[in-house]
Amino acid sequence: MIDRLSSVDMMALARDAQDADARKFRRPGAVRVMAPAKVNLFLAVGDKLPDGYHAATSIMHSLLLHDVLWMKTEPQNAFWDENWSTLDGDVVETENDALANESLRISLSVRNFDGLEPLAVAPEDNIVVRAVRMLHRELGRPAGDRLAMHLEKRIPVQAGLGGGSSDAAAALVGAARLWGVETDDPRLEAVAQRLGADVPFFLRGGCACLTGKGDVFNHALKPMKKPVVLVKPSTGVSTAAAYRAFDASPCLIDAAVKERAVSAAAAEDVPLANNLMPASEGLLPELAAVAEWLGAQSGVESVLMSGSGSAFFGVCRTFAAAAAAAGAAKAAGWWARATTFSSAAAMLVPLR
Repeated sequence: MIDRLSSVDMMALARDAQDADARKFRRPGAVRVMAPAKVNLFLAVGDKLPDGYHAATSIMHSLLLHDVLWMKTEPQNAFWDENWSTLDGDVVETENDALANESLRISLSVRNFDGLEPLAVAPEDNIVVRAVRMLHRELGRPAGDRLAMHLEKRIPVQAGLGGGSSDAAAALVGAARLWGVETDDPRLEAVAQRLGADVPFFLRGGCACLTGKGDVFNHALKPMKKPVVLVKPSTGVSTAAAYRAFDASPCLIDAAVKERAVSAAAAEDVPLANNLMPASEGLLPELAAVAEWLGAQSGVESVLMSGSGSAFFGVCRTFAAAAAAAGAAKAAGWWARATTFSSAAAMLVPLR
């Protein structure tokens, strides 16, 4: 009995420790930003362009699944906790040249949920940090700013679900609020476009058709609210590797199918298609098994890989069907989550 009580006490202590970083931000002057995941209802990759990118037509749709980014400014004379760490002891803090009088000094902690592996990237290369630094320069902010951030990750990496891009958009939204800039200021859009093709989408959210390199807003579509199940094998797919494989053996989408997708006014009318799927399956053969398994689950209406993978989404008849499929996928050893389509963008939400 004593051992059992000790185990319970240790679990409670662990939960308290896990929440410690977020509690630092639950006070006036801080902001909390929602960073939703996305799926590609339609992705038609075209020819490689001279700059190395590809022409692409994409229809993205936000999901209710999301990361959370907490942010706050610190006064220039505030004590800076050099040992601010994370639950996982991973990416912890980054500074701009480690100079107290540098133009911007940043601290970042990250907590991973649902068994997600920590992101193997140097703090200064984290897209959240890069987003804030780029906006700081774009706004012409004075030297001496200090910014603290805490990121709660629920969206897996190398999944095609847009987690990093959404986190970057959330960082732009949060920093804009903290620095007294409207979140619809065109300078946020300008920075988002430089950060990556998917980042601008998350400033709008919902469902949207994007053209150019998949980064130019074409038009919005009426979002849907159907349940979705997400399933991802333990191995991810590198976007760069998927595009290299695509270039080696291009598989273009039929022009008539593309026209149907681009002319759709509502998300439910979009034909599900992704011509990166064969390339990604060639890199990770397990993807074909995931797709076949998911399509055979009760209540799953249609299945498609999102982006370059490795996550698949299944549109379901009911949320109960999505939850059942997610449970079965976890039992099979895959990461899985039941969620719904959403109209959400990277947006400020109340502190709690």
